[in-house]
Order: sequence, then structure tokens, then C-alpha cells
Amino acid sequence: MPTVPPTLIEQVQYLLCDADGNLFPSEEPAFDASAEVTNAFLASIGIERRYTADELRAVATGMNFRSTGLKLAADAGMTDVDIEPWVAEERRAVTAHLGSTLRPHPPTIEALHALAAELELAVVSSSALSRLAACFTATGLDDLLPPVVRYSAEDSLPTPTSKPDPAVYLHACADLGIEPEQGLAVEDAVAGVRSAVAAGCPVIGNLLFVLPDERAERAEALLAAGALAVVESWQELADLVLPVVAGRRAAGEALSGVTA
Repeated sequence: MPTVPPTLIEQVQYLLCDADGNLFPSEEPAFDASAEVTNAFLASIGIERRYTADELRAVATGMNFRSTGLKLAADAGMTDVDIEPWVAEERRAVTAHLGSTLRPHPPTIEALHALAAELELAVVSSSALSRLAACFTATGLDDLLPPVVRYSAEDSLPTPTSKPDPAVYLHACADLGIEPEQGLAVEDAVAGVRSAVAAGCPVIGNLLFVLPDERAERAEALLAAGALAVVESWQELADLVLPVVAGRRAAGEALSGVTA
């Protein structure tokens, strides 16, 4: 099991969870739906390049559709495009597809319940809130991660952005009333790790829903981007974090008994 210096976890109050590909296996089905809209958008502005779902995933993992679409257009030399109607269409298509395909993942739910007994939980995502709502309902996570603790780089900021911009992590920490070092981020994508690190949050990489043949390369990339450690499940994360949190609580109770 990976290890992390306890001093980096002892001050943590919140677990800041990325959503797509981290709490549920949404990335593959999302890109199935997103590729169709992406290709229609590219065709509408005269770009002949077309992407399969896997090709788009390689280009866009960790970013939202707005950032991806603008990047693809800019790469083709087009910078003056109206992407907003396509953002709405992609959101509709992907949300509907995820709502009908995702299912609860009992081991993740069980581990999150254990973590929630000791830490506060919140969601920090590049995805739109409507998409997150469909995913959390489909995967049975509404009670653990209700709308009040969901932060979206698409909807929660004055100006929509996407990871690796740290804005959504900074906003979440400010709204929750914590310093960034008090929020332990859990991310599956390099862009997400970079976002959290830039905001000042410690980060653990999670490979649970990464395709098996991509895990070794992803783990290396997450560590290179600044992740403190990489786990392969939420239970492994709980096993890593909870003993430190329990030790902190026990020390606090002992100190309280002495001072009383």
C-alpha cells in the first residue's frame, strides 16, 4: 500500500473528490456521447478532422467540453467560434447518456461512508452541475455528496473554466471555509492533479476506473504532476487516510482530557 507523510494528512478536514472517472466510471460512456457532438461542432466550422471516442478521451481527459472544443478549433487555426450552443448540446447529450448507463458501485459507496464518518466530503469537478446531478443519482451518491457541496468549474465560477486552472479548487476551499492544505483532493487525471496542486491542496491519485492497460502510465503521470501517492480504490484511500485521522482525533481527545 502507498504511504504519505502523516503531517500532510493530519491537518485535512475535507476530502475534495473529483467526479468523472474517479467516483464513477463515466469517462468512457461520456466520450461516446461527446464525440458525436464534437464532430458535429467541428463540421459546423469547416474542420474536417473527426474523433473517435477514444481519440477524444486522449485529448480531453480532465477538461470540459468548452475547453476541449476551443482547443481543437484553435489547433486548426480557428479562434473566433461560437461554441456556446454546442456546450449546451453536448451537456444535454452526455447527461442523458450517463443517466441511463451508470450504476452504483457498492465498494466505492462503502468506502466513502467510512471516510465520511471522519472527514467532510465535497465534489470539485470540471463538469456541469446538471451532468453531476444525473451521475450522482444514477450511482446512488446523492446522500453522501448532496448538491450543496458540489463545485463545478463550468457553473460555480463567475467565468467558466476547466482544470488544470486552479480556480475551482480555490473557490471550493473558500466557500467551505478551509485553507487549501486542509482539503485533500482525489483525482484520476493529470489536469485535475495540476489544478489541485496549483491551488495548494495535497492530492492523491486514484486509478480505480482507469482502464487496466493504461494504469501504469497514468500512475507515473499523476505522480509526476504532483500527486503524493496513487491508490487503486477508494478503500485503499480509506486505509491510507483514516488511521492518520483517527490518530489525530485520539491525540486531540487526550490533550483535552489533560487540560480539563
